[in-house]
Amino acid sequence: MANNISLPCTTIIFFIVFYLINSSNAMLSFNVQRYGARGDGRTDATEPFLTAWSLACGSRARAMVYIPRGTYLVRNLVFWGPCKNIITFKIDGKLVAPANYWSIGSSGYWILFAKVNRISVIGGTIDARGAGYWSCRKKGGHCPQGARSISFSWCNNVLLSGLTSLYSQTIHVTIHHSSNVRIQNIRIRAPSESPNTDGIIVQASSGVTISGGVIGTGDDCIALNQGSKNIWIERLNCGPGHGISIGSLGEYANEEGVQNVTVTSSTFTRTQNGVRIKSWARPSNGFVKNVSFRNLIMRNVQNPVIIDQNYCPNGKGCPNQSSGVKISGVTYSNIKGTSITPIAMRLECSGSNHCTGITLKNINLKYMRRSSASYCKNAHGRASGVMIPRNCM
Repeated sequence: MANNISLPCTTIIFFIVFYLINSSNAMLSFNVQRYGARGDGRTDATEPFLTAWSLACGSRARAMVYIPRGTYLVRNLVFWGPCKNIITFKIDGKLVAPANYWSIGSSGYWILFAKVNRISVIGGTIDARGAGYWSCRKKGGHCPQGARSISFSWCNNVLLSGLTSLYSQTIHVTIHHSSNVRIQNIRIRAPSESPNTDGIIVQASSGVTISGGVIGTGDDCIALNQGSKNIWIERLNCGPGHGISIGSLGEYANEEGVQNVTVTSSTFTRTQNGVRIKSWARPSNGFVKNVSFRNLIMRNVQNPVIIDQNYCPNGKGCPNQSSGVKISGVTYSNIKGTSITPIAMRLECSGSNHCTGITLKNINLKYMRRSSASYCKNAHGRASGVMIPRNCM
């Protein structure tokens, strides 16, 4: 006679719960090669990428879009959400844009994640092959608007880790109307003479952390534009490029401000600027407040510390008015290194809205192994500790 084995109810419940937990944590993988992508650098893989994304995004289980080793030629990729569960976009290969810059340049975006929550983009290299586009721009020819390499718009809970971005037509990485974003260990490269190839631009976003990485471009390494708040930037190597900027602000009369920003433990090498706040000289309700620049090293930087409220690139279309952007509560502490211009610290504030609450502490910036100079206009605050150049407020 067969023995009937009965399990206690608690044991049965345990196995059911164990199964449900592990089922919910299981990750489905959608390999782009399965849908026709070939990593030969010649075959258009755009549709296989979009197919893999559509299936992953619609999965009720956690899902991964996987790009194996190889070189994948892709045109414009727009990855729409919202998705049903957590998504990982894992790149072990390299994505390249078509050689004809018009192929991606007319849309404004090359790779765009839109309305996606809980997305991780891990590893890999993207190469927009922007040299042809830059040449068109420099010649003043008939050129498209240019594409940003990778963008996140209306996204929440984003991780961008270990990505290398090469030769973007315009901006390498944009964060727009997004929150809780972490960018770590990123590498960005474009020649110093490439036009408007900013490294990372943040706008209308909050809770953004940029930690670790090397950025060398033809424009700002990082720019924080209107509506950026609760930003933390650390352990960054910037150069060549135009440094880390807040702004430009005040281009429009009605703008959101920038607030709660920390830039720390970073190095600037042969950049046009170190840390800069810039605004147009025209009426605006914009503002900058609660900003800390600390523990920074400048190596042969043209303008290590600068506030410019008369910003006007190329000297064209300058309004020649007074900036309405209000700057307050900005701290510069433990900043040292070398300037390649005599004036290492320039605080040029608005005549109608003076800078207030500026704090300088332990600044040591040399020019040709000598003390550097400072220039202040409409800047108010206090200084303490070592001050080279001298406090001019």
